[in-house]
Amino acid sequence: MDDMKWDDTPIAAAARRAAQVLTPNALSLPRPEKPRHMTVANQKGGVGKTTSSVNLAAGLAINGLKVLVVDLDPQGNASTALGVDHRAGTPSSYELLIGECTAEQAMQQSTASENLFCIPATIDLAGAEIELVSMVRREYRLSDALRSPFIRDAGFDYVFIDCPPSLGLLTINAMTAVDEVLIPIQCEYYALEGVGQLLNNISMIRQHLNPNLHISAILLTMYDARTKLAEQVIGEVRQHFGEVVMRTKIPRSVKVSEAPGYSQTVLHYDPGSRGAMAYLDAARELAIRGDYLPDETSGAIGRPPLNKAK
Repeated sequence: MDDMKWDDTPIAAAARRAAQVLTPNALSLPRPEKPRHMTVANQKGGVGKTTSSVNLAAGLAINGLKVLVVDLDPQGNASTALGVDHRAGTPSSYELLIGECTAEQAMQQSTASENLFCIPATIDLAGAEIELVSMVRREYRLSDALRSPFIRDAGFDYVFIDCPPSLGLLTINAMTAVDEVLIPIQCEYYALEGVGQLLNNISMIRQHLNPNLHISAILLTMYDARTKLAEQVIGEVRQHFGEVVMRTKIPRSVKVSEAPGYSQTVLHYDPGSRGAMAYLDAARELAIRGDYLPDETSGAIGRPPLNKAK
């Protein structure tokens, strides 16, 4: 016992990681060669899509990178977790899509970090699908808004778009505005349910609307190491998708579930928790490994990157 190195114990490691989270810019991550725009998508609900969007964004921001989250889900859960105002009437992604405001007017700084910003979603967004139908460039409204000089000059390293769990004009707008798709998949029964349809939809969007769209990462969520099922699911997902699957797994965690109720990411709600540390590791992995780009044989699936972050 006397020879034990206390700084190597799990408690000490958790304390160190908590201190890093609570100290802005205590860590450093490579900046991408060009801004990475990424949609977090899965047509199956309850897989950790919004949770992953906000916590990956927070993890990158804590490390000194400048990040924007665009909430494109009418429920506004990402806006809640990032601590931004999203009451009805607040300038939001709805006004941005229909052309009533600019990205600069809709953007708010998150309470989570000085490097983290959010364009919130309000309940008004629920009717946007119908309004967009008759608009010019209806599939590219978000893309056009995010290509504004303000966004370009703001110096964002990452832009995450959190979209609803359905394929409609909101999700199509999200996928025409980015090059990368990150898919959260839960380590539970029916893990791949809906993923096949999502892959088909991504392929169709690549073919008709956005040829640069590809899957750059798959994140395994709700992992429970105590169950044999979780390992079976991981094996199946890795067999299907190969190296595009991230090595970091997000554990099932009460803290992760509780954090949005306090208008916080889990990284700020309980920075020493297993969930917070996992998302911090996932953010680091995402930044260090860079993009995964498609080749001729993989279709929408990525392959090891040609343009690693530097």
